[in-house]
Amino acid sequence: MKAHSYRDFLRQALFPSASSPKAKEEEMDEVLVRNRNGNSAEAFQFSAEPTLEDIRRLQSGFTAERGWGKYHQPRNLLLALVGEVGELAELFQWREEAPEGLPGWTAPEREALSDELSDVLIYLVALADKCRVDLPSAALRKIEKNRLKYPAERVYGSSKKYTEYEKQQDGAAGNGWSGDPRQGPSSAQTGSLLWLFSF
Repeated sequence: MKAHSYRDFLRQALFPSASSPKAKEEEMDEVLVRNRNGNSAEAFQFSAEPTLEDIRRLQSGFTAERGWGKYHQPRNLLLALVGEVGELAELFQWREEAPEGLPGWTAPEREALSDELSDVLIYLVALADKCRVDLPSAALRKIEKNRLKYPAERVYGSSKKYTEYEKQQDGAAGNGWSGDPRQGPSSAQTGSLLWLFSF
């Protein structure tokens, strides 16, 4: 779907009244242009609209209009989601690593990427809908769990799994050493180590 028709679709679906604020339309145009070319010098951000609830409502209506509800049960949607992730992966499968923003990608390639990412999102939202999971709230809770699981002061610059940090912490607690490499073991602990290796 081309950008201008997508803009019209969103405007009609989300702002059906003829008196929709012009500022919203202009903002939508700016976001569509920026996201289409991927070359904005500004930090990337998503558009404020549509929200996940908007997408859920639009997709639910799309499905109901076609009588597809009986085919869109949790298992079906999950398998469809996996299939779409596979199609997304195909776009990257035989390419070299690309820097952020994918500057070497052509407009048709970016359009294909946009389509596949959208399919993944739509099926994910539909699956959450059928499973009665409030996805925005659930995502915020998960981010908070991850924040507690990976404290910045402990994991900065490392890709280790949180269980490895827990093992390090347990090991440090067991030998009385804080685990801080800048501090090192105490003189008593060093003496114990020398005694162990003297045999």
